[in-house]
Amino acid sequence: MTHIFLYGPSGSGKSTIGRIVARSLKLPFIDLDRVIETNAGMSIPQIMAQQGESAFRDLESAALKEIVGHASSVIKIIALGGGALLREENRQVTESNGNVVVLTAELNTLFERLNKNSNHRPLLAGDLKTKLTNLLEKRREHYASFALKIQTENNSAKQTAHRVQIALGRHRLSAMGEYDVIVEQVGNLPYGDIIVTDENVAKHHLKKFNIEKSIVIPAGEEHKNLETVSRLWNAFLENGLDRKSTVIALGGGVIGDLTGFAASTYMRGIDWIAVPTTLLAMVDASIGGKTGFDLPEGKNLIGSFHPPKLVLADVSLLRTLSDRDLRSGMAEVVKHGIIADPELFAWCSNGMDWVKNNLEEIVKRAMAVKIRIIEDDPYEKGIRAALNLGHTVGHAVELVSGFTLSHGESVAIGMVVEAAYAVRVGAASRGSDEAIESTLSKLGLPTRIPDGMSHEAIIRAMRVDKKRFAGAIRFALPVTIGKVELVDATDLESVLATET
Repeated sequence: MTHIFLYGPSGSGKSTIGRIVARSLKLPFIDLDRVIETNAGMSIPQIMAQQGESAFRDLESAALKEIVGHASSVIKIIALGGGALLREENRQVTESNGNVVVLTAELNTLFERLNKNSNHRPLLAGDLKTKLTNLLEKRREHYASFALKIQTENNSAKQTAHRVQIALGRHRLSAMGEYDVIVEQVGNLPYGDIIVTDENVAKHHLKKFNIEKSIVIPAGEEHKNLETVSRLWNAFLENGLDRKSTVIALGGGVIGDLTGFAASTYMRGIDWIAVPTTLLAMVDASIGGKTGFDLPEGKNLIGSFHPPKLVLADVSLLRTLSDRDLRSGMAEVVKHGIIADPELFAWCSNGMDWVKNNLEEIVKRAMAVKIRIIEDDPYEKGIRAALNLGHTVGHAVELVSGFTLSHGESVAIGMVVEAAYAVRVGAASRGSDEAIESTLSKLGLPTRIPDGMSHEAIIRAMRVDKKRFAGAIRFALPVTIGKVELVDATDLESVLATET
């Protein structure tokens, strides 16, 4: 069980932020100090005055063990007192039952917050500034010893709560049905009746799951068609799946799209779980509820919105990816940085060696960008279209290449082409396009349409793109790093003008 413990000095906002995180994740919130007071039948100042700090710490340890030892399997958000983990036994209890997030702030900020009401904090009674200074110095190394720390300075409680969720890799989406997106090791899935995967993933990961039934299909975008969907429907029927069954999609974006679509239409819709095994799927394809398959004329022309009941992203599954597949996934990460996270974009400019050493952080940050956008616009009526950055040209390039270029490679090319177009039409100033091309190059991704590829064929493919409206194609153009605008274009030849 992975509880979430919020820890840190008095005034860091543990209770306030904990309640916000709990509401967002639809999980129960517990304030350890309130449990202690309920159990003791008196307030903490009374306990300290009548029994002393040592007795209070004993009550604190007992209450903590009571909370985490409760028979309920429900994950909880637990706010701890500022010295609750000074005892090694308490630290062991928390770290073996969940994740500890330390909230921090500068002395002056804590003082300003606490000065409004410090009466219920016995250890700070008297000269608040002096007591607080001494207490922080005494516990400085202790707080620093925890791996996960969030600075609350200059952030609202809501902003800090969101940063906590990103750091933990845990979100609850609700705009299109409710489901969790979690970054953690898979272990045994909580439920599931059958796994759908491809022949490549099956060799590496299928044996890790304690589920007897599986459907293994050929790998590759060329198999993302109605024939494969029909094969899945038949396999569901042959394996006795009914309307209460749950299908697990174990694989990349192709597996997720196909399995999700088959699940959305089998018996008018059954549940499915996404367990992405590629970087691209973890940060993009598995999140948002889009499912579908390709027609010969274009990608994803047939599909539905049918979100999974759970997205479980285990970063350790990426270890079996080839360098090419990992680079391909980084195109979507760069895209998310361009759209809404300049710091993430800057991380990408560090190159692939840095990326490989920081994959979990990369996944969590990139995933958060998409989640925020799709929660605001679940059915792509407005801002969600920003996620199409690079995809209008990219999908066409991928199709015309006969899928010899991967999705990510094609999107990288598409982003460079569309960024240059943004500069030419005055939507962006010179510089952002160069930064995008430079960052993609540092990641080893292509930035030019291959020599000999027919521009006429690319334009034909763009004209049947599903983002077409009233004869125009809607492009998501990068205005600057961190901002994208939607622009309609009818002259598609001009989009490729720098590629002639």
